[in-house]
Amino acid sequence: MRRHGVGRHGDDGGRPAPGDPFGLAEEAVEAIGSTLDEETTCAELTGFLCRRVCDAAAVDLLPEDVPARHHPQEMTLDRIAAAGRPDLLAPRTPLSVQALSVQALDEGHPITARTDTAGADPRTAMSMPLLAHGRLYGALLAVRSGRPGFSAAETAAVHYAARLAAVHLSHARQHTAAHSTALNLQRALLAEPSRPHPNLDIATRYLPAGGGSLVGGDWFETVRLSYGRTLLVIGDVMGHGLDAAVDMNAYRSMLRYVASADLPPHRVLRRLDAAVSEDGTRRPATCLLVRVDPARGSVAMVSAGHLPPVLFSADGSGELLRLPVGPPLGTGVGGYELTTRTITADQTLVMFTDGLVERREEDIDVSLARLAGLRLPPAAAVQHVLDEVLTRLDATRAEDDVAALAARLHPRPRQDR
Repeated sequence: MRRHGVGRHGDDGGRPAPGDPFGLAEEAVEAIGSTLDEETTCAELTGFLCRRVCDAAAVDLLPEDVPARHHPQEMTLDRIAAAGRPDLLAPRTPLSVQALSVQALDEGHPITARTDTAGADPRTAMSMPLLAHGRLYGALLAVRSGRPGFSAAETAAVHYAARLAAVHLSHARQHTAAHSTALNLQRALLAEPSRPHPNLDIATRYLPAGGGSLVGGDWFETVRLSYGRTLLVIGDVMGHGLDAAVDMNAYRSMLRYVASADLPPHRVLRRLDAAVSEDGTRRPATCLLVRVDPARGSVAMVSAGHLPPVLFSADGSGELLRLPVGPPLGTGVGGYELTTRTITADQTLVMFTDGLVERREEDIDVSLARLAGLRLPPAAAVQHVLDEVLTRLDATRAEDDVAALAARLHPRPRQDR
């Protein structure tokens, strides 16, 4: 959501000498473009100009989907940032839409117009297109009041600052587009898991880490087996970025193929490990398999270097399910050991990747104990259980991607296989 910012003059009120455009340019480089956020860039531009050149400044931007050479008089600009005296600024930059010619847009020349020169408070307004890489992003309005018009050095400084801000706006929008593409790719690769048997209630969540790449190697899956059983899967390919995501998709595809043979979970991992190690092009990955058998009220679990699941009871208390941990997939070592235990229809099994619990400079056992020690609302639905876990552990601010899956038995007649 775009924000409107209003700045103030600097406390010193000083301005460089009229003949020193280079000093202003150096200050502009330091003041503008500290982030890849377009609103911040616009606020930095208007704030800098109000401190050093003018009494009020505003930036109006074009919508992101406007073609690069669309005629400006057919556009509606949005006020993104303003600084200085609000009374000097019109609701929209008047010259940005009504007076910027195609030639000015092509060359980036300023258009200056004097207004209210007859009164005691003469004003001079300068409108400058925000151009970078042949694309128009919007317009800058700079206004000064009660003082002489802009000098040649000041005009050059405004021109330079506008071009500098436009370049940063270009980078910001490219960055936003790249993140959007990455997120769409992640959603495509990390699609909703296959439909489990109706005797199992499932909830899944994926939260990309704030800051870095939106595409990673965390994933989950469910595979329908015979006799009403369902195989629950959660995994984490080592590393981040598109390469990890591609490998994640390969692991997921192989898992579906191997699991369709209805092998015991530890043999599924053994085959996956052998296939990946023979291929030699995939990154290692951790993986946790849990085969749920609602008819018998049991789960069979096996881990390839992955963190154990937690079982929450109807009263909201949690239990960490300890199980032997084999080597990650892709090492070719094998040696996976199956663990079984009973489960009831009022218990919720929660599987997760390490981003949910790991904290810097904290032992993993402490992190897991924090999760198992949560007291959740009694008798909460499976979706609410998972949401509570993510909220209590502040998963939206995790330093790594978080994938989580929660499952609970939904007793049905045995013929629903």
